[in-house]
Amino acid sequence: MYFRKVLLLKKLRQITVVGMGLLGGSVGRAVLRCFSGVKVVGYTHRASTRRKARELGVATEVVGNLGQSVSEADMVVLATPICTFEAYFAEIAGSLRSGCIVTDIGSTKVLPGRWAAKKLPSRVHYVGSHPIAGSEQRGVEFARDDLFEDAMCVLTTTEKTNRFAVRTLRSFWCELGCIVTTMKPAEHDRIFANVSHLPHITAAALINANKSDEMKMAGKGFLDTSRIASGPVNIWADILLTNSGNVIKGIDRLTGELSKLRTAVESRDRMRIESLLKNARDKRGELMKYKMKRKELIP
Repeated sequence: MYFRKVLLLKKLRQITVVGMGLLGGSVGRAVLRCFSGVKVVGYTHRASTRRKARELGVATEVVGNLGQSVSEADMVVLATPICTFEAYFAEIAGSLRSGCIVTDIGSTKVLPGRWAAKKLPSRVHYVGSHPIAGSEQRGVEFARDDLFEDAMCVLTTTEKTNRFAVRTLRSFWCELGCIVTTMKPAEHDRIFANVSHLPHITAAALINANKSDEMKMAGKGFLDTSRIASGPVNIWADILLTNSGNVIKGIDRLTGELSKLRTAVESRDRMRIESLLKNARDKRGELMKYKMKRKELIP
């Protein structure tokens, strides 16, 4: 197994990262640390970001010409907002080498997969990636070479996905420190609408439901609960708009649970209130045990 992984990864001579923000810069840094001899080319259209990326050394070279950046690549990683993917697929299509693996690190997968099938030539292989890593910070200056250590990474596949490309990407993300699993794009979007996208909406709604001057009295619990509302607005708008059906279903379920609590509080039904709170506490307790058993959390 080890030798097969080595053979797969030895075929990678150049990896191009399109987008030099927190995630793109972190991919570049991690590849430079984990893959000796692999050239990392970073692309960004902003001159100021190119200067920062060069100063920080997040890639072997950083360029402002998209076609040039991908023309010799064995793998291309899109690390830009999701709603830019379709245009980028179309722009790079004519410059990609035969056999090149194209992936993205977006948080939704159904629409990017459709765009890739429509825009990319048959001589290249697309596989969606979603490393569950990052923070509310943004910008290449926050890039870290250990961002993907012990993070889960989902690869999304269909019956048409090239198996060699999947094996190569599995080895690639494992080498960067990820725990890799695979699932269908629709399954991915349904699950992450509930465990990722809905929490962000909830945090944003919690902040918006409170007055700014009164929030100054908030303690750690409020700050912990609302932390993810600090995420980049444009990226999260893309996520919600490209997974709207699943997100709406999640909002409906959440408002249903809030309605149960509202009814119990309004009727002063202590037993019902305690039952709902206990159910949540017990379910979270089981989740924490599972995460600690898998060593995803430090006790």
